[in-house]
Amino acid sequence: MRLKDRIAIVVGAGQSPGEGMGNGRATAITFAREGASVLCVDRNLASAQETVGLIEARGGKAAAFEADVTKERDLKAMVEEAPRRWGRLDILHNNVGVSLAGGDSELLQLKEEAIDNCVAINLKSCILAAKYAIPIMRNQKSGAIINISSMAAITVYPYVAYKATKAAMIAFTEQLAYQNAEYGIRANVILPGLMDTPMAVDTRAKAFGKSRAEVAAARDAQVPLRHKMGTAWDVANAALFLASDEASFITGVTLPVDGGASVQRG
Repeated sequence: MRLKDRIAIVVGAGQSPGEGMGNGRATAITFAREGASVLCVDRNLASAQETVGLIEARGGKAAAFEADVTKERDLKAMVEEAPRRWGRLDILHNNVGVSLAGGDSELLQLKEEAIDNCVAINLKSCILAAKYAIPIMRNQKSGAIINISSMAAITVYPYVAYKATKAAMIAFTEQLAYQNAEYGIRANVILPGLMDTPMAVDTRAKAFGKSRAEVAAARDAQVPLRHKMGTAWDVANAALFLASDEASFITGVTLPVDGGASVQRG
């Protein structure tokens, strides 16, 4: 019960179409398993409710909340819902992000609409969620914010808008950390590497016209550790550590969860 009596918001707690478990759903389940009450936020309410069902089946506490993260009013309502329902807000976990699914591409094929879409979902949503969470956490003199960036931010990655927005998320998290440390608020960012999730694998299989098995095998081959992609549970466990008191002296940290891929930089 490492998060006993904590109140958490997990943004992107639903599930992309495809096989396996996504990072947001796994994190929501993990937080609840460890004692938190979890507001499961997604633009697809039915998918968020599925996550709630999985949590409640394990004896946990959760509620679903529908929000379009590109709209400030939805993010404001989302942040207000947790203390309205449970009295406080201890953890904000920003998990949403798009690349190919948002129309991203290499530079010469990149369209303005794709840039705007990726910025709105990947970066602006994270900033605006924090805008409304920080006053609550400052008043409490405590809180943990965990943002999900990507190894794409610091390694070779071909698609422009995703790389740029995920890199910006690291800088924003560092700013959150040093501007709010005096209030007892911690902010850290996780960089998942090649993960076996529906968004990462099934989306690429569809975009590239390949089978899921082909895409998965190509990604596995690039991972130094056991030549096997990570899973959503690896990201969830890293988030659990950063949300818990075990990380009470850790803020402003960029944590790769990548099977050793970051060792290859340079």
